[in-house]
Amino acid sequence: MLDSCQNAQERWGGVHKLIDRWLQEREELVQSFRALRDAKPAFADKDKNSGFCAVLVDYVSAWHFEISEQLVSEAKAFGDQGALELATQINPRIDDSTQIALAFNDHCAKGECTDPERFADKLSKLGALLRERFELEDCLIEVLHNAHKQEDAVQA
Repeated sequence: MLDSCQNAQERWGGVHKLIDRWLQEREELVQSFRALRDAKPAFADKDKNSGFCAVLVDYVSAWHFEISEQLVSEAKAFGDQGALELATQINPRIDDSTQIALAFNDHCAKGECTDPERFADKLSKLGALLRERFELEDCLIEVLHNAHKQEDAVQA
């Protein structure tokens, strides 16, 4: 499902320690998601539910409070209007996925993960949403990284 994570680690690893740590959190999120998805019955394992939700909330929070801010600051520092415009287009979509992820967390925190069919459906939808989110995040990182890497090379 979310196998592109290793590819992202290879592409972005070393760009910045903050991004490296965040990509490790992404890998942990994917592993936790798979464990929850593959557990039978997934909804009954409160430890896996809460463990997954904790990783999920940490991951989406890190994007908003660390990674996104860093990328926007970098784009501003380089005067990268194209990247800033892209961020204004993509970040609202990422924000929407954050709200859905937080709603999933709230759903589980309230102990409402007792219906196996509803839970499996919600988890499946969340997985598709995370896949899209990862692609959007990677798009922003790629645009910023490539543009700034080229500018650094020209300045050197």
